[in-house]
Amino acid sequence: MQTTHSILFQDSGQIKTLADQSVDLVVTSPPYPMIEMWDSHFAETDPDVGLFLEREDFRAAFAAMHAVLDRVWAELYRVMKEGAFACINIGDATRTINKSFRLFANHSRVQNKFFELGFNALPMILWRKQTNAPTKFMGSGMLPAGAYVTLEHEYILIFRKGSKRVFPAAEEKHNRMLSSFFWEERNAWFSDLWDFKGARQEINNNEMRSRSAAFPVILPFRLINMYSVLGDTVFDPFLGTGTTTLAAIASGRNSIGCEIDLNFSELIRKSILEHTERLNIYNSERIKSHLRFVKADQESKGKMKYRNSHFGFPVMTSQEKELKPVFVKYAVEESKDSYRAFYYDSFDQYERQQ
Repeated sequence: MQTTHSILFQDSGQIKTLADQSVDLVVTSPPYPMIEMWDSHFAETDPDVGLFLEREDFRAAFAAMHAVLDRVWAELYRVMKEGAFACINIGDATRTINKSFRLFANHSRVQNKFFELGFNALPMILWRKQTNAPTKFMGSGMLPAGAYVTLEHEYILIFRKGSKRVFPAAEEKHNRMLSSFFWEERNAWFSDLWDFKGARQEINNNEMRSRSAAFPVILPFRLINMYSVLGDTVFDPFLGTGTTTLAAIASGRNSIGCEIDLNFSELIRKSILEHTERLNIYNSERIKSHLRFVKADQESKGKMKYRNSHFGFPVMTSQEKELKPVFVKYAVEESKDSYRAFYYDSFDQYERQQ
C-alpha cells in the first residue's frame, strides 16, 4: 500500500491545480478573524483589513476578514466530490475595543456562508481545549455584573456537499469495511464534545510561530477516519505546519495541502521524512485501547459474538470484522513538496520490525 502527499504553496482562494470534484474530504483550521495574531495575515491578503483596523472600524474588519475566507469556501465547493465532507475547526474571537470587551462569533459567520454556498450543515463538535491557567476568569473577578464567561472551546463545523455518499461496487464496499472503526470508538468519536489539549508549538522561528496555531494530530486523525475511507484524498486549504498531512499518512489516505507561507516548507518536509514512523502510535493505541475494552466488557458481559479476521481479537459488531488499521513503514520525497508513504503489509510485520 502507498499514499501520495502534495503541498501547494499558493493562495487557496484560487486553486487552479485542483480539478473539479477531486477531493473526498476537507479538514482544516483557518486563521481566525479578529484574533490579533492573524491581523497581519488578513491585512496582507486584503489591505482594506488593515485600514479598517487602523480606523477601529472592527465591524468592517470582521466582515472583510471573513470575505477573505469566503473565497476559499467557494473553492471547496468546486473541488469537493458529491457526498464529501468538510470539517472546519474554528474558534470565536474575544477582543477589548475602546475599553469594551466583546465576542466575534466566527463559527456562526462561517456556517452562514457554507449554507449560502449550498452545503448541508450537520451537527457540530465542541472541542474543549484544556487550560492549566490558575485564574481563568475574565473581567471583574468576584464582583457581579462585570465578569465574563471564559472561552475555553472551539468548534468543529461539519458540512456535506450534496447527498449521502454511496459505495455501489463490491471493491468499494470491501474498502469501506477495511476502513471501519471500533464500536467503542464510534461512541466516543461521534460525541458532540471532545476534550483534549491543543498542540504544543515546537517551532523555533518566532515569526513562524506567530503565524501558526496548529491543532493536535489526534483531531484530524479522528475526522479523517470518521469521514473518509482508505485511499481517499484529504485536502487542507490552510495547511500551516502540515498536521493534516501527517494525520492522512497515519490513516492511509492521500492528501493535498495548500499553504501561502513558503517558510513552512522545510518544517513540513522534516516532519514527513523524519517523524513518519512515530505516527503509528495512533493506530497502535487504537488496538491497545480496543483490547482493554474487550477485556473489561467480556469480564462483565461474557464473550463477544464476532471476531476480527485480520487480528483474531473479539469485536462488538459484524461491521468491525474486516477493520484493518494501517502502519507506516517510511516516506520519501519524490520531488519538491511531493511525498509518497509506504506501509507494512500487516500489523504482525510492523511488530516484528519494532
